[in-house]
Amino acid sequence: MGKWGSFLNGLIIGAIGGGIMALLLAPQSGEDLRDDIKREVDEILEEGRRAAEQSQRELEERLNRLRGL
Repeated sequence: MGKWGSFLNGLIIGAIGGGIMALLLAPQSGEDLRDDIKREVDEILEEGRRAAEQSQRELEERLNRLRGL
């Protein structure tokens, strides 16, 4: 895994950890807390999917340029 992949993994893990800690420290009922955690995790996963798709597009473009040489 390259530098970009390592950075992306760290970013996602840090965001998940930070989001969960913030939710756990906030005074809420159990159901509200679970809903907030689920929403936060869903948002982070979507960001990860978008970043992965962008990386895939960039790699495909590079590969196509190399094949064209």
